[in-house]
Amino acid sequence: MHYWLMKSEPDVFSYDDLVAKGQAEWDGVRNHAAQGHMKAMRKGDLAFFYHSNIGLAAVGIMTIVAEAARDSTDDSGKWIAVHVAPKEKLARPVTLKAMKADPALADMAILRQPRLSVCPLTKAQFDHIVAMSKA
Repeated sequence: MHYWLMKSEPDVFSYDDLVAKGQAEWDGVRNHAAQGHMKAMRKGDLAFFYHSNIGLAAVGIMTIVAEAARDSTDDSGKWIAVHVAPKEKLARPVTLKAMKADPALADMAILRQPRLSVCPLTKAQFDHIVAMSKA
């Protein structure tokens, strides 16, 4: 299993929107590095749903339910998307500020490449953020 952090602007598509839908295509990603990460995703992988621009925090966990396929929002056929489903809302959001302040997360990709919308995490990083949400 692999672990990820995926960003969405909550005023466009929030974790609550995903819960209401039950499952959704994670589309609109137009960055080659992020696309590479999405191509590496496998069914059953877990990802944090991170609210970007507003909130700046991991707010929930999702499961990858369908691997990379053509992005339905891309008429060129160049870009891919994955499908995700909500797994659980975090007990409390884990802010970017809290992640930056925690030495255990210093090597996390989102901190080194803050503009990247899809980032890999280690199992230790994933577990640490879950623990932070319960503290």
